[in-house]
Formats: sequence, C-alpha cells, structure tokens
Amino acid sequence: MNNDRTRTSPGRQSDPRRRTRRPVPRAGLLGAEPELITHHTHNGTEPDEPPTVPILRPRLGEPPRRPRPLTAQDLRKRRWRRIRRISYVVAGLFFAVPAIAFAVTYFAVDVPSPETVAQAQGQAVTYLYSDGTEMGKDVPTGGNRQLLAPNQIPDVVKKAVIATEDASFETNSGFDVGGILRAAYNQVTGGSGGGSTISQQYIKTSSGDDDPTLTRKWVELAKSFKMNQTYEKADIITAYLNIIYFGRGAYGIQAASQAFFGKDAGQLDYSQAALLAGLIQQPGRSENTAVATSRWTTALDRMLKNGYLTPAQRAAAKFPTLIPLRESKQAGALNPFIKKQVRAELAAQGIDEKRYYSGGFQVFTTIDSQAQQAAEKAMAEGMAEQTDDRILGAMVAVDPKTGGVVAYDGGDPIVKGPNGEDQAGRDWADEPHNPGSSMKPFDLAAFLKLGRGLDARFDGTSPRTFPGVDLPIRNAGDSSSCSQQCTVAEAMQRSTNTVFYDMVLNVTKPSGVAEAAQEAGIRTTDNGGRSTLFTGDNNISIGGGGTQVTAADMASGYATFAAGGVQHDRHFVQKVTNANGETAYEAKIRGTDAFADNDTAKSAQIAGNVTAALAPVIQFARLSCPAGHECAGKTGTQQHTPQNDEPPSAANANSQTWMVGYTPSVSAAVWVGSDGDKALRGPGGAPLSSSTLAGPIWDRFMQLYLGGKPAERFNRVAAISSPQDRVQVQVQPDEDQQQQQQQQQQQQNSVQFGNGGNRQQQQQQQQQLDQQEQLRQFQQRLQELQNQQNQQRGRRRP
Repeated sequence: MNNDRTRTSPGRQSDPRRRTRRPVPRAGLLGAEPELITHHTHNGTEPDEPPTVPILRPRLGEPPRRPRPLTAQDLRKRRWRRIRRISYVVAGLFFAVPAIAFAVTYFAVDVPSPETVAQAQGQAVTYLYSDGTEMGKDVPTGGNRQLLAPNQIPDVVKKAVIATEDASFETNSGFDVGGILRAAYNQVTGGSGGGSTISQQYIKTSSGDDDPTLTRKWVELAKSFKMNQTYEKADIITAYLNIIYFGRGAYGIQAASQAFFGKDAGQLDYSQAALLAGLIQQPGRSENTAVATSRWTTALDRMLKNGYLTPAQRAAAKFPTLIPLRESKQAGALNPFIKKQVRAELAAQGIDEKRYYSGGFQVFTTIDSQAQQAAEKAMAEGMAEQTDDRILGAMVAVDPKTGGVVAYDGGDPIVKGPNGEDQAGRDWADEPHNPGSSMKPFDLAAFLKLGRGLDARFDGTSPRTFPGVDLPIRNAGDSSSCSQQCTVAEAMQRSTNTVFYDMVLNVTKPSGVAEAAQEAGIRTTDNGGRSTLFTGDNNISIGGGGTQVTAADMASGYATFAAGGVQHDRHFVQKVTNANGETAYEAKIRGTDAFADNDTAKSAQIAGNVTAALAPVIQFARLSCPAGHECAGKTGTQQHTPQNDEPPSAANANSQTWMVGYTPSVSAAVWVGSDGDKALRGPGGAPLSSSTLAGPIWDRFMQLYLGGKPAERFNRVAAISSPQDRVQVQVQPDEDQQQQQQQQQQQQNSVQFGNGGNRQQQQQQQQQLDQQEQLRQFQQRLQELQNQQNQQRGRRRP
C-alpha cells in the first residue's frame, strides 16, 4: 500500500470534510514511535481536545491508540497522590531535622556540677554610700553553704520535693512531654502551671538564664536529657536540693533548714519538709503566712496522692513553727531598714530575691554617710532622756534636687517583746501617722494654685462653728489664735486651725488639698493599699481624721517646695553593678512641675510662696537655721483622744508630733509619737509636743549636717495675690495710714524670706505694706460703692 494515500474502508466514499488521519510510518519490529503530546502542533482549525495521558505504545503494525479523557475522579486521585507525597517529605523533615539538631546540641552542651553552681550562688551584696565608701554587706544565709551527699538528705525531703515539683521524676528522661504540652495549653488558654521537670529546673538555676526564648528552652531540654543519661536519679535530686533557692536568702536544703527551723536537714520531719518543698515555687513570699500555709497544704496533698504519706499522717500534720526572721540572718552592721527599702526598689526594677543574691552585686546607694551619722546621732541624743518605751521616733532626709534619700533612721531594729525577748523592730519611717499641722503647707499650695495669696484674710478666732460640722474647731492655745482679719501668712506662722479649716472647707475643698499633696510626692495609699488622703474629709486641712502620712513621704513632699516646685521621685539606689563591673541598673532622675503642668515658672512661684510662709515658722517654733543657710518648715501635733478609762486630763496629751523643714539642699522630716493613739508625756509629766522633742531633733540634725557647709539661699519669686482677697478689709483707715501712703513710694511687691536677726525688721516692713494695701483697697472699694449708688439713682429718675 502506498504510504502517501489515505486508507478508507471498502464501500465507503471519502468525505473531504472529515478529518484525515496522518499516515502511519512503517514501523520496525517495535512499531511506530508515539507522537509526544508536548510536541503536538495545533493547526488552528481543529477543536481543542480534553486533557489526556500520554499516547500508549501501539501494537505492532497498528496506529497509536489515544486513551480516554480523564474524569473528575481521576483528577482528584492525581491531586491527593501529590499531597500524600509532599506530606511524606514534610513529615520526614519534621522529625529528622529536630532529631539531628537535638543530637548536635546534646553533644555540644555540658551539664554543670553542683559544686560549680554553688560557687556562683549566694554571693554577698555590697552596699556603698553615695561617695563610694562601703556601708556594709548583705550576706545570705546560704553564703557559707554545705553541700550534702545523697545519704545526708532524708528520704522524706526528697519525696516531698518530687511530689510537689515533678511527680514523674523517677520515670522521665529529663523532660516530660505531657508536662510540656500542658504548659503550652495553659499559656494559650491563660491557665496556670508550668512543664519544667526537676532536671530542667536544675539546668535553669545553674545557668541563671531564665529568658523566655525558644533557643534557651531547646538547650535546656538537651541538657536535661544529657543529665539523665549521665547521672543517677539519686545524684540528680541531691544536686537539685543543694542549689535551689528556698527563701530567707537560703540556697540549698541545709541552709534552708537552718534558716527556717534552726536545725540540720537530716533532722527535718515530713511537715517541715513539705513546707520547704512548697516554698520552692514562691521563695520570695516565705514570710507571708497565708502563702506559706497554702504551699505547705499543697505539698502535703501531693505527697498523699503519690503514696508518700498515709491518710493518718496527712490528717495529723500541723504547720511547723519557724524561727524568727532576725535569727535566721547573719549579723552585720548594715541598717536593716535601708536594706529593706533598697530590696523593694530593686525588686520593682526586676532584680528579685533570687537574682539579688546570685549576681555579686554592688549597690551604690544615695545615702550620704555624713547625713546618716548626723541623723542617727540627733535621734539618739533626742530620745536618750525618754523613759516611756511607747515613745517612738523616725527621721528621713531627702536631696531636693534628685529625690535621693540621704539619711534614713526608722528606729530601733531590735526591740523587746512582751516577755522580754528580742524582736525585730518596725520601720517607723515607713509607717503612716496623722501629720497634724504639718499638713497645712499643702492646704496653702492648693490655695495658691487657685490664684489666692498670703495676703488673703480669714477669721482666725477660736472656737468657730462651720455648717455641717458637728463640733466647733478650736485653735491650739492662745498663741495660735488670730484676729477676725487674719492673713494666711500670719495663720501659717501661728498655725491657726480655724483659718485653714475655713480655707479648705470653703475654697480649696479637701480634694484640692489631697491633689496638691499628691503632686508634691505624698502617697495616697499606705503599704497595705489603704487610702491615706481622703478627698471627702475636711479634717485633712489640719492633718486629722483619716489623713495619714509617713516620715519618708513628708520629707519628699517638702523637698518639692525646696526644689522650687519640681518633684522628684524618692529613691535609695543610684546604680547597681554586677561581679564583672557591668551596670545592671541605674536610676533615671526626672523632675516634673508639681503644681502646674508644663509650667515651670508657675510651679516655682507657688512653691516659693509656700516657702515664704514657712520661713518665719522656724523662729516662732524657737528653732534655728545653720549659719548662712536659709530654712523653712512646719511643726505638727496630733492631740490624743481620751478613752473611757482615762481621766479628762488625758485630753491635754498628744499622740503624734512632727517637725518637717528644709533648706535648698536638704529636706528632713522627724516624727516622734506612738503606735496608734496613746497619750505621751515627757520625763517631767508634761505633754509631748513638737517643740519639746521632734523640733530639737530636727534642729540638731541640721546643725550637724550643714554646719560649716557653703551658705545657701532660696530663689526669690513674685508674690501671688488676688484682688478678691484685698476687698475683704472693712476697717476705716486712720489719718496716720493716709499719711504713710502719701509719704512712701511704691515698694517692690516680692516675697521676703526671714532668717536670723533681721526678721523683726522684715516683719515691720511687711506690716507697713499691709497697711498701705488696706488703705488703697478700701478707697478703691469705697469709690466703687459710690459709683454704684450714683448709677442706681440715675435709673430711678423718670
């Protein structure tokens, strides 16, 4: 047959419209080579064909056969076949790559020994004065730790820790997959509970690295696994118990046993072991009875669940008795109250108790060695003659330019208990008390913020009744009373209660005083979160009622006046360096305009006017300023409220006394009083007052600390005055006053600061200014009244 001709079936005519088949080339023994789909050339006339599979190889001598078109089911099968193949590859990589990485990490890391870890933990913290000289060392209980062997740690201790921290410890390989999944689930859902095993905790503690990164966690898992392949379980639990932190500065079970119970670890019973095991998760709250009891209960319940205790033992368990915290610490010369404040400040900056004792830190404090010695000496001399052990005292001094505490005396760190035993003393410098009249400068600050001035006049007589107030308000003695036209400046000098009560009730409102005090640096809550500045209590005006402040807060608040209205946060730490000399923390000194947002001049003017009002108080209280130093301040006294079993004469006694004052370089607050409302009297039976104890202690401190230092003066500011205050004068001026007005020229209206022998002359000048101002304002007011009368007469005419 001719290959160039087309083949037709017999008896059938060729239709030229039909598609012709290409001639099949003569094939060899294997037949014709199929045409590749990829080489198919479209002729532009043939319709598109559905996708097909490659042409099958034909039989010998036959034309190539085209397969049937792919159906939708065929396409789905092909697609899933590809997905399965890709999944196999991904799954292989998912398991193979981590396994290879884990193996590499396993051989690259080392597990530190307990001896090596112990050398890096429990290091003493060195405290330095502001000039860099050493103040003392805070040596943790575990600083001289003893590493115990496995047979020296009782089984009950090991079982308590295993039950509480890692119940699968005996069977896991260093990490618990279930625990890891639970921890991941809790993180997603917001639940509590981690997934770390005892081996992982050992690795984390030994490295000191607690960063929440995947890399750190990966290395931790590899090290934990390697540790379990290298050591026996008995050695692992022993290593863990020798380095873990339990609280009270104790690292290791032996140090913890001594710190909490005063005995060796080998003598611990199951109840004591349960408490120590429970505290591992919250060592910094070991002194919180509620937290400690909760953790002890949890540990006992888990010991029972894991078969380490019988039900009878669990039912009979009693919370163990702890030795006093003071006895658990090593003795040293470091002031415990300063250390407490430093520790709290560092904790707020992320240096918790565990890191604190393991960094080899040097703490550069703001404490001035000379100021601290002066404070301690002044307090000791002032309190030496007091025979009533209910009389307590505290003193705090602050640098107004930075807010740094330069001296801190919270009282006796060791006191006698009810049975004559030694007890840790309370930090009275950080305990709140009624401030009495030492609160009045904040009344004045609130008044000045409204644009009112020291020349404003109120009724200063006593007693006075006020609407809505049950009892009359009285001044403290004749010396505190003033006239019906008493200026604010004179009321501050005399500490006239009726004036300031009137001022706050009718002008500033209690909320204004609370706001001004807070702006100056007074906290609104105590250490327990209870409110101390009540915005609805008018007794805040005279520092009574629910108004309570600490000596530390008062020193900071008055420091804002000394700094010209710039408030700085109180702090004890300049910076902290680690064992390598690197800075771990450094305080940032920021000042803010206290009494006027972003208005330094206005805030300074308000503070300067407060200082002008407080400057004469020093001499009025029979105190003195160091030579060459201008100073200002205010005394305060809280009267005792007699109880039913006390005689009426007890009403003449006081329970709290204050003296708070400042120079441009230091602000100091002295509190002498009782714990609560107790009637206090001196050795001679006279009522305790600010002028008999707190004032002289403050005076003595200032003389000791500032004596011989360069002279300093307050900045002068313009007086704040309002026409509203001047028209209150209703007294007819006499001819002498008119003559004085004609003879004298306009004088500078500025704030005057008194100090030393020229105070009387300044007071006379101020009186003359007041008289002239009274005359001028009276004439002005008289003219205004006459004009009003003339206008009214004009309107009545037809």
